Amino acid sequence: MVEYNTAQEVEKDAAYKKELVELLYQLADDDFILAFRGSEWLGIAPHIEEDVAFSSISQDKMGHAVIYYEMLEELGEGKADDLAHLREPKERKNAIILEEVNGPGNYLEEPEYDWAFAVVRNYFYDISKAIRLSSLKNSSYKPLAQVAKKMILEQYYHLTHWNMWFTQLINATDEAKKRMRQAIDKVWKDFDGVLTLGPSAKEMARLGLIKEEQELKDKWMTEIKEVFEKLGVELPTNDGPGMERGDGRNGEHTEDLTTALQTLSEVYKVDPAAGW
Repeated sequence: MVEYNTAQEVEKDAAYKKELVELLYQLADDDFILAFRGSEWLGIAPHIEEDVAFSSISQDKMGHAVIYYEMLEELGEGKADDLAHLREPKERKNAIILEEVNGPGNYLEEPEYDWAFAVVRNYFYDISKAIRLSSLKNSSYKPLAQVAKKMILEQYYHLTHWNMWFTQLINATDEAKKRMRQAIDKVWKDFDGVLTLGPSAKEMARLGLIKEEQELKDKWMTEIKEVFEKLGVELPTNDGPGMERGDGRNGEHTEDLTTALQTLSEVYKVDPAAGW
């Protein structure tokens, strides 16, 4: 397996660069859009401590997205800020379930957001992200391996946080259990969009960028089953999650992404010099 230590070395291997860029876009876009959805809970989380905690987690996720976009900039894909803010929805690689709105209404006008959905989506995602980061620690692209080792330290706390919420709500009132069941079923229908690495999955694994897609999926299912069995909760299906609304890795998205990007990029389009 060939290993690369710098972006300059990668430039000499077009096939390797193609798969590396694809993987980085997936990692960046997933964190970018879910960090935004998390930021929409600012000021309306269940209590003040959660407001602070969720904001911190979302800030970490956005920071991880920035790192990936900066790596793409080093590989010649363009300015990191432009990659984050100016690409069209069809160019994005994030999973559809991550772009979905938090609930009815909008942040500034009577948001009726679903906390159970936020808990389940973030918990499922952070389990998958931890597994992915563990694999990336051994990536053949050494700059990616190095950042993965740093990110996984923060990921431990994110995962612990959502595990606490998931466990508490599943064991709470009948109403809480009902809402959590609905949220689990909802997220499950599209969560394979997070777990997939897209059409290039086998080539990414062959090049040592990340482990085989199926191996990562199996690890996620194993962890989920352990959690559900411990809490006495039934899985929606034993076949694993689905991808009902399309594959974001192929640029298939919903209107939710379009409106989110309009909000996210509004300031940058007016003043590209502004920080974000």
